[in-house]
Amino acid sequence: MNDLNRITTEPGKNGGRLSIRGLRIRVVDVLDLLGSGASAQEILEDHPLLEPEDIAAVLAYAAGHRDRASTGSD
Repeated sequence: MNDLNRITTEPGKNGGRLSIRGLRIRVVDVLDLLGSGASAQEILEDHPLLEPEDIAAVLAYAAGHRDRASTGSD
């Protein structure tokens, strides 16, 4: 599975916000945890449905989104 394929959105779930593999775990929540200093291992331990590839997908998505924002394209 391509890492970015792990990032999903479904109407009616999580307010239509980006989630991980259709779970009720939002991309923004994982980013907030990482930003507040939680390690990937800590996040995985606290959220047993997550996989290491999910954390990589969140970071890849954020990096790609940041790159598009800095170039003005979307």
